[in-house]
Amino acid sequence: MAPQKKAPLKKSASAKKDAKKPAAPQPAPKLHQESKKESVAVQEKKPTHIPAPKKAAETRPSPRDAGLRSAGKTAPSIRIRLSAFDHTVLDEAAAKIIDTAERSGAVIHGPIPLPTLIRKFTVNRSTFVHKNSRDQFEMRTHRRLIDLNETTFKTMESLQSLSLPSGVDIEIKMG
Repeated sequence: MAPQKKAPLKKSASAKKDAKKPAAPQPAPKLHQESKKESVAVQEKKPTHIPAPKKAAETRPSPRDAGLRSAGKTAPSIRIRLSAFDHTVLDEAAAKIIDTAERSGAVIHGPIPLPTLIRKFTVNRSTFVHKNSRDQFEMRTHRRLIDLNETTFKTMESLQSLSLPSGVDIEIKMG
């Protein structure tokens, strides 16, 4: 048996009229109006009194606060700048500082390598003649930067008692 073909459905006249008409605009949802009412209510609940900002004298820690730091309160951040002529000795010193700071619970950023300072010197080989014969010497100063945040009194004590290799210049800034 051969399959029968179905005849296409014809649309009624009323369906054709509905298809030609544009859709009526929908009214805006009421949620938008309610949210305005809620935002007005939230604005009314804000406090009318705003506290005055603290003066500079009030923000500085007093000598009495030194006892609080020993109890575990955090101190200002410490920035340590290391410099040496030998980069291996410098990296050993930075590793020691980082190790002691980690044990005391400080947050460490670094060591950040800073650009190497190169000082070049040109010297005549002869004292009197042979102007074109010269020697050049250079001194390379390697530098590293270590930032310690959230330091405690224990961190500062452990850094003070730390023994570093000779030939390393250390600059410590607190703040």
